[in-house]
Amino acid sequence: MEQAYITGGARSYIGTENGMYKNIPAEILGAEVIKHIINKYNIKDIDMVVAGNATGAGGNITRLMILEAGLPENIPAFTIDMQCGSGLESIAVAAARIQSGQSGCVIAGGFESCSTAPMRAYNKNHPGYNLYGQSPLWYKTAKFSPGKHEQDAMLKGAEMAAVSEGITRDMLDKWVLRSHMLAKETRDKGILNNILVQVKDGCTKDEGIRDRMSQRLLDRIPCVLNDGSVITAANACLTNDGAAFVVMCSGSYIKEHGIKPVAEFMDIAETGASPDKSPCSVVPAIDKLLKRNKLDYHNIDIYECNEAFAVIDELFARKYPDVADRYNVFGGALAYGHPYGASGGIIMLHALKALEKEDTNINNSYAVCSIAAAGGVGTAALVRRGNRCNGLL
Repeated sequence: MEQAYITGGARSYIGTENGMYKNIPAEILGAEVIKHIINKYNIKDIDMVVAGNATGAGGNITRLMILEAGLPENIPAFTIDMQCGSGLESIAVAAARIQSGQSGCVIAGGFESCSTAPMRAYNKNHPGYNLYGQSPLWYKTAKFSPGKHEQDAMLKGAEMAAVSEGITRDMLDKWVLRSHMLAKETRDKGILNNILVQVKDGCTKDEGIRDRMSQRLLDRIPCVLNDGSVITAANACLTNDGAAFVVMCSGSYIKEHGIKPVAEFMDIAETGASPDKSPCSVVPAIDKLLKRNKLDYHNIDIYECNEAFAVIDELFARKYPDVADRYNVFGGALAYGHPYGASGGIIMLHALKALEKEDTNINNSYAVCSIAAAGGVGTAALVRRGNRCNGLL
């Protein structure tokens, strides 16, 4: 079996919905990042592109994206919609194709534009049409579990997870403050600069980072649900626009082209959880991944979890104590944002940058990337940086 390596990658700056990318469709946003990656790494002989997208117009939007990027028409592409987990699953699919010998070089990741997402409505022939008073009432959030289609289902799920696990709003405040503080420090030090792509003139910041996030501000923010007591607009991520991709190659390909990889993709594990408490799916997915690879949680040097809700942070800390200094070391989605289809690529890139700080001259360094997806699907991926990898994105 071939080994699957990550040899580079990049992401856009992340915009807030109706912010700096408000008039840029998802396929254009993704295309600009793809073009940057191909030029930066002088990539040739691409076998395919596979990417995640959750709110786009459908119709295999990844294929549209690579055509907008000017890639040759003979390069195939397909789209994965696993909602929040789409980007990470795309990377796993690319790795599987490489490991099976079907592909030598694949670009994988995801892209999203909440600002330009199409409006959706039930067809009059669908039973759900009656729930909206037999009128074309538009909706933005898909249906994730049997029963009533609720637009605030994810917020209710996070609230339910917090209450059932005894997590209070006060417990989550520290994670909000930590995320923005670390993201600000990372930005000010320029740590991520060489993986960031300017898509449009003047768009050179991650819009969600709040330099002045404070406890005083958190105390003033109301709960988002009328009958809620935990989830607020601060401890839940924003809706966003962004794109992030990695380049994945086989061992044979990197040998033939003289490429030094950044890391090796080792494994991925998925698990299901209650669709009404999706944040609870992260820890079981990580547990499954570690068990299958005979690793203890202390063996992992870097953890990157998509911080859609601070509830995920608290659940992680309870299960894996003593490794908080290895967790979301550059801050998480509470600060950067969560462009659904792109988030898997974003956390993978952040994890790879974090691994650069590890000394791999003797020992291997491991990173775990994990996402809780809408509908109750948890995903966790394992990558390794060793002597063969230079870690330079």
